Amino acid sequence: MTRVSPFNSPLMLGFDQLERMLDRLAKSAGDGYPPYNILQLDDNRMRITLAVAGFAETELSVTVEGNQLHIRSVKSEAADSGATYLYRGIAARQFHRTFLLADGIEVGGATLENGLLNVDLTRPMAAEQVRTIPIAKASANGAQGARVVGPARHEPPANSERSEKNASARRVVGASARERST
Repeated sequence: MTRVSPFNSPLMLGFDQLERMLDRLAKSAGDGYPPYNILQLDDNRMRITLAVAGFAETELSVTVEGNQLHIRSVKSEAADSGATYLYRGIAARQFHRTFLLADGIEVGGATLENGLLNVDLTRPMAAEQVRTIPIAKASANGAQGARVVGPARHEPPANSERSEKNASARRVVGASARERST
């Protein structure tokens, strides 16, 4: 059966990346392991906390690829291979949790404390930028809007023969129709 997408409209061009992102989020939303919280610390800081009891720092990986935060685990079963469990209630399976980050969000760092992995995120304040636009002077010859089209003005001096050829190839743009026809 073919899946119907709201992005299949011919009027919505270039949204394929957004569609793939939404598909990825829908697939990862079903898995609830490991449980996590997202805490707003202040206007520009957030913290993602994952419950990763039983994992050591060497068994966890936090990476950023593009605008996605990936948190992975690699649990080594070698330490538990000889153990006989009567009941196993602590989940220690491998996981891969992905969070989509908005533009401008930066990962500040990650800490593991008391079975909780804390990943700090920051949104730096955008600095106000003031740009000065230079104002050019009008040309001194009085021809309003006329400009020379051709080789660059600051070309190195050449043979007089080549200079004459270049000078004849130049033309003035913005001249009146009567001047251009002659």
